[in-house]
Amino acid sequence: MTPAERAAEALAAIPGWQGARLARLDGGVINETWLVDDGGRRAVLRLDAEPRHFPLNSRRDEATVQRSAAEAGLATEVLHAADGVYLAVFAAGAPWNAKWLADPDRLMALGRRLRELHSLPLTGRTFDALAAAELYVRRLQGRDVDRAEVERRLATIRAYRAPANLCCCHNDLVAENIVSTPDILFIDWDYACDNDPFFDLATVIEHHHLSQRSAIVLLDAYFGGGGDAWLKQLGRMRELYAALAWLWEASRD
Repeated sequence: MTPAERAAEALAAIPGWQGARLARLDGGVINETWLVDDGGRRAVLRLDAEPRHFPLNSRRDEATVQRSAAEAGLATEVLHAADGVYLAVFAAGAPWNAKWLADPDRLMALGRRLRELHSLPLTGRTFDALAAAELYVRRLQGRDVDRAEVERRLATIRAYRAPANLCCCHNDLVAENIVSTPDILFIDWDYACDNDPFFDLATVIEHHHLSQRSAIVLLDAYFGGGGDAWLKQLGRMRELYAALAWLWEASRD
């Protein structure tokens, strides 16, 4: 069965979407992604190639978080969630990029929006950076990698202690997961769970190699001023994110 046939078969099982047009979308590192068009209604269909495991959410857990975010105006509506199949309303707008994140006005708007995201109800599932890191290291067995660097990254993650003030976090705030419609919406809630709010802030800054000036702009917007007072705490989380991202990238097939 071809990918298009699999997508059509999955869509046929979702009431009200049988026979809709399908177009393959770029991206989808951990799943196949399709744009679904049914006479004006548009949605995104994601199909998993294999069962989802930690650190990914189950599709039903992902849907619970996204539905909460949708109620708050932070995400689109979830239309269907089952093992291996996920359908949500298409976020019709402009995906962000690294240049947008370097723009102070957009960065300020994002900081305020992240404050709203972090006010969502707790998920009951806690981010476990060390467990994720150890999983990535196991995948590195037998590969030609710098073992000293692996241990250095692991040591950074082992030294991390989660704070008491966890909140609902997206945990994958790369630019492509931020869309202006024109309101800022967040997509792809695969990793969302309870975490240190600085993890989302650090992802924005560290992943996109933004400057300290940009970091202060984001923190100012998030905290309502005085952003420079939080640079040290952000810096610690940037180190954690960088270590985890390095191990994840090294372990990819």
